[in-house]
Amino acid sequence: MKKSLFMFGVAIAMGALLVSIALVVLLVTFTGQKSAKERVQTARVMAHGDLLYHDILYMSTLQSDGSYDFSENFTYVKPWFEKADLMIGDFEGTIRPDYPLAGYPLFNAPKDVVTAIKDVGYDVLDLAHNHILDSGLEGVSTTVAAFDKAGIATVGVYPKQARDEAPLLIKEVNGIKIAILAYCYGFNGLEENLTKKEYQNVLSNLDEKRMKTELARAEKEADVTIVMPQMGVEYQLEPTDEQVALYHKMIDWGADVIFGGHPHVVEPSEIVEKDGEKKLIIYSMGNFISNQRIETMAGVPTAEWTERGVLMDVTFEKAGDKTRIQTAKAHPSWVSRVSKGTYSPEGYELYHYQTFILEDLIEGGPYRERLDDETKERVDRAYREMNTHVNLNWK
Repeated sequence: MKKSLFMFGVAIAMGALLVSIALVVLLVTFTGQKSAKERVQTARVMAHGDLLYHDILYMSTLQSDGSYDFSENFTYVKPWFEKADLMIGDFEGTIRPDYPLAGYPLFNAPKDVVTAIKDVGYDVLDLAHNHILDSGLEGVSTTVAAFDKAGIATVGVYPKQARDEAPLLIKEVNGIKIAILAYCYGFNGLEENLTKKEYQNVLSNLDEKRMKTELARAEKEADVTIVMPQMGVEYQLEPTDEQVALYHKMIDWGADVIFGGHPHVVEPSEIVEKDGEKKLIIYSMGNFISNQRIETMAGVPTAEWTERGVLMDVTFEKAGDKTRIQTAKAHPSWVSRVSKGTYSPEGYELYHYQTFILEDLIEGGPYRERLDDETKERVDRAYREMNTHVNLNWK
């Protein structure tokens, strides 16, 4: 009898334990499901305008062994890039090793530039620009191959698979799927050397029907979509009516952020509301590294603006199945050019080219005291004018 009572008690205790375990499992499962729905993920994306390698830039990086070292171009922006979860740039030119090196008007940079670009932390490069055919159709393939080898994705050209058949470039960053599309208004007439099939299959032009289709695909396959269009008037500080109209269409078709380029100067930003959410346009991000500046652009009224650019800094936030732009900032940049006191074999003066984020050079910045008074005034004016001009106040 005592044994039966004991066994009965054990059975009750075991039953209670099993019920407790079941309740814990249900609680953990429910809590986990709730956490998954409430979990907030973020992805910080940075992007900028043209990496424009004029011949004097690569002449200035030539080493005694015949190689080129471009690393000093990025010394002072690398700490900024390291803050990004995804780093995007625009490489305006080509890399074709069996073709002559050249700057304007047919850009073909040394392959060594890829090393510096990889080391500083780029994830994606936009190749949809008017100089992508500067070393021929083969140059499109070799440029993509050079970046592929370094583990850097490219967008805006399709040398491996026809444009209409190729997958979209979608980068998953911290659980957020980011589609990146790129387009260009034209190719300096060099497209005339291509067949119609080559043009349709390899290049990414501003064909509205195709863009609308691609943006619709991005809407289905990704959480957010970034578009990098190249159009507008060079050295003009305001977008054309055509830019405004087309970029607004892109927002209507599904773009969340538009990082514009081509004019070689920065054009303003615009915040557009769609379906209760804010979308972002920057009509042109300007140059990020080049030899265009007030000293070299005689006769161009906006010459001083060519040495200025902007580092766009956008954070996306995903909660459940909804993704939005959480924050957006525009950090003005500036290219410093300081003489090396040496000359190329052709007799050209050589320089140190280094891009700075102007917040590092203004009063209170870490590199302020390295500047002479004339340069301080120059960067202070650039910082004031750029912030007023871009006019990005994200709230």
